[in-house]
Amino acid sequence: MTAPLEAPAPSSRGVAGAASIAVVPVTGWATRRDFLHVPRTVNAGDPQWIPPLLLERRIHLSRRNPFFRHAEACLFVAYRDGVAVGRISAQIDQLHLERYRDATGFFGLLDAIDDREVFGALLTTAEAWLSERGMERVRGPFSFSINDEVGVLIDGFDTPPMFMMPHGQPYYDARIREHGYEKAKDVVAYLFDADGESPPLMKALLRRVQDQRIRTRPIDLGRLREEVTTIGDIFNDAWENNWGYVRWTEEELDDLGSSLKLFVPPELVQIAELDGEPAAMIVVVPNLNEAIRDLDGRLLPLGWLKLLRRMRWGSPTSARVPLMGMRKKYQRSATGMALVAHLLEAVRVPLREREMHRIELSWTLEDNRPMRHIKERLGARVYKTYRIYEKALPGRSPR
Repeated sequence: MTAPLEAPAPSSRGVAGAASIAVVPVTGWATRRDFLHVPRTVNAGDPQWIPPLLLERRIHLSRRNPFFRHAEACLFVAYRDGVAVGRISAQIDQLHLERYRDATGFFGLLDAIDDREVFGALLTTAEAWLSERGMERVRGPFSFSINDEVGVLIDGFDTPPMFMMPHGQPYYDARIREHGYEKAKDVVAYLFDADGESPPLMKALLRRVQDQRIRTRPIDLGRLREEVTTIGDIFNDAWENNWGYVRWTEEELDDLGSSLKLFVPPELVQIAELDGEPAAMIVVVPNLNEAIRDLDGRLLPLGWLKLLRRMRWGSPTSARVPLMGMRKKYQRSATGMALVAHLLEAVRVPLREREMHRIELSWTLEDNRPMRHIKERLGARVYKTYRIYEKALPGRSPR
C-alpha cells in the first residue's frame, strides 16, 4: 500500500498548536524545499551538525526509495507567521503490520525549534494522520523505518554525526516527552579504534581460526547480486528476533547493492564463513560526512568536484559499520565471538591502509547484551545514545 508523499491528509488542513502556528502537508516544490531546509534553521550555530546532501535527501523522500513499495507516508511542515519552524513525517509500514499485527504507525524526520507549541502541533498532526488510518499506537522517530535512521540523540552532542546517523538538539527529548511520549527503547553507538592494538581477547579468538575453521573474504563484485543476497539472508536471520525487526525486501537489497558498488571498497565488506557456510558479515562505509562538511548540502556548482577529489585522492579518517550480524545459531557462543573478532580484524587492515582510524559500530539495542558484551570485550566503547519513543493514540487502547 503506497501513497504519494505529497498527498494531503484531511487532518492537516488548518491544524494549529497556536493561532500563529499552522502545520501543512508537503504538496509541491515550495513546501518540499521548506521541509528539506528546516534542519538548517534548527541547527544553525551548532558546530557539530553537518548538512546532509540535499540530492540524497530528495531521493530518500521520493518514490525511488524502495521503502514505499510496502509503506505510505505524509510529510508535514510547521509554519509560524509564514516561516518554517518545524517538520515531521507520519508513516505506516505494511511489513511491520503483517509481522506484529499491533496497529502501530510511526513518526520520523522530526526537527523543530525549541518551542513546546511547535512540537505539539507537529506531533498532534502526525498522530491524527495515523489515527485516521486505524493506528492505535505511534512510535518513533524512524526516518523512515527501523532499518534507516532511528531515534533522538540524547547523549553524545560533543561530536559530529557519522554518515546517515541523526544529530538533533538536546531539548528534543524534553519536548517529545512533555507531549505524552515515553521511552520505548534506547540504542547505542560504539566507537572502535582501528589503530589500537588488538585486545588480548581478540588475539585469543583469532588463534581459534584453525579450530573453528573460520575464513573471512571480501565480497566479489563480479557476483554482486549473489553476495548482497547472502548479506541480506544473514541480516534477516540474525535480526529476526530483535525488537522492532522488519525484513529487507529484494528491492531494498538491490538498492543496497547499488550503494555498495558506488561508495564502498569491496575489502570493507567482509563475509565470514564457517566450514564454507556464510555465517556472519560486516559492512564498513567511509564516513562521507567528513567529505561533505563544508558543501552546505549542495553538489552544484562545484561541490561534486570537491567530493569526487576528496573521495578519490583523499579519504575520510573515520568510517561507520551500519551492518554487522551473525546467524542465530552462533549467537551467545564462543564461536560467535570468534566470528566477530575475525570480521573486525579483516577490515582493520584496509582501514589502516586508508588511514581511517575511528570506526563507529551503530547501532545496537540497549538490551542486546550478547552483542554489546562482544563489542565491549573486543575494545569498543559507547559514545552516543539515541532514544525511541512511543505513545497510545488518543481515544485508543494499544494492543
